[in-house]
Amino acid sequence: MRKLCCFAASALLCGCAALTGKPVAAPAAEPSRVGLYPSTYQVPGSAPTLIRDATVLTGTGVRLDHADVLMSAGKITRVGAGLAAPADAVVIDGTDRWVTPGLIDVHSHLGVYASPGVEAASDGNEATSPSTANVWSEHSVWPEDPGFTTALAGGVTSMQILPGSANLIGGRSVILKNVPSVTYQGMKFPGAPQGLKMACGQNPKRVYGERNQFPSTRMGNMAGYRAQWAEAQEYRRDQLEYERKAKSGAKDAKPPKRDLRLDTLAAALDGEIIVHMHCYRADEMAAVLDMSQEFGYHVAAFHHAVEAYKISDLLAAHGVCAAMWADWWGFKMESYDGIPENIAFVDAAPGGCAIVHSDSEEGIQRLNQEAAKAMTWGARAGLVIPPERAIAWITSNPAKSIGVIARTGTLEPGKMADLVVWNGTPFSVYAQADLVFIDGALRYDRAHPPATPRSDFMLGQPAAAGVSQ
Repeated sequence: MRKLCCFAASALLCGCAALTGKPVAAPAAEPSRVGLYPSTYQVPGSAPTLIRDATVLTGTGVRLDHADVLMSAGKITRVGAGLAAPADAVVIDGTDRWVTPGLIDVHSHLGVYASPGVEAASDGNEATSPSTANVWSEHSVWPEDPGFTTALAGGVTSMQILPGSANLIGGRSVILKNVPSVTYQGMKFPGAPQGLKMACGQNPKRVYGERNQFPSTRMGNMAGYRAQWAEAQEYRRDQLEYERKAKSGAKDAKPPKRDLRLDTLAAALDGEIIVHMHCYRADEMAAVLDMSQEFGYHVAAFHHAVEAYKISDLLAAHGVCAAMWADWWGFKMESYDGIPENIAFVDAAPGGCAIVHSDSEEGIQRLNQEAAKAMTWGARAGLVIPPERAIAWITSNPAKSIGVIARTGTLEPGKMADLVVWNGTPFSVYAQADLVFIDGALRYDRAHPPATPRSDFMLGQPAAAGVSQ
């Protein structure tokens, strides 16, 4: 057996850290009307890897002490104690280390609001109409954003890139694997469903109200959503009627004129696109849930959701997650009633689904510490949340909300080998990711900085070499 070694930067930049043999093609995208612009990401071949004698949080609510994790062919093979390693395996000493699934951020704008933060790189909001369901965030993603690398150092292996929140309906999101690439298709999570970004509250009514346009009130927001959904229902009925006539051989079968905006909304009504909604106040979230029942779609998660604690039982009853910050509040009126126990209270509701998200190129680097804050505030409120439960807030619950839980988010045999080896408990201010694996390939090695992928934009920059300005 071979011990873990340092790999050349060029190898990692090509997606070949600790790799042997030829790359293995990733599974093809699932066929659907949303399967355009397919992923070109390839799962690289890699040597079997055994992490031995670590504390393992599986993401399923289980903690295993002095346990091993075996990865092979890009998948989790086994998790347990005393595992035997294949003869050609790389062996990693997990003593005093913790292993978790790779972290997943459900609310990121990396690539669409890329660093450096200049107007030329501000591509997240198509703020030209209250409904821009026709735009796709992936068509704004700049894969050279150095924020992807810093997120990787924080243990983030997958993320949902969303449009901004200027609009009632902002457009489609994309799920990315956090791997280096010169195209966004090379980062695109194969077969992952797209999301639909919607926003309620102050943002859309401010953006358009200041222009003396519709909407300018919260009642205008609701009327705007309902008009869009009603139009999408009619568009879908026309499509179904055409399909019925075409199947029967009717001579008058004529397809409805294609509308890219309504394509998106119709796919959301059919459940092919997952609805994610920026919403702060409890009353607005409750109104949106009523609207979802009126038009027959499902909200996967309310994002930001600073008042989710007020309706945690209602969210659980509807099977809706709340993606929240640990302690952001008060920066605008609709965030004024946020409390730091929010995440813990949502988690405590029977069937509750709590998620820690970032909405920040800085916060995405410390999702584990944000979760630790929520654990602390929960304990102060009498809710003791063990690490094996809290880890779900940044792994399995996000995976569930973006529709990839069958493939990643937990350390279970057969799932993608997306995992992080931490220097100790991840719920500590001293926590650092030592190693980050994506599909079994080593993508980040803290002990060997030259082996970390680097954005082309940062090549030659003094900051990238650790040189002070």
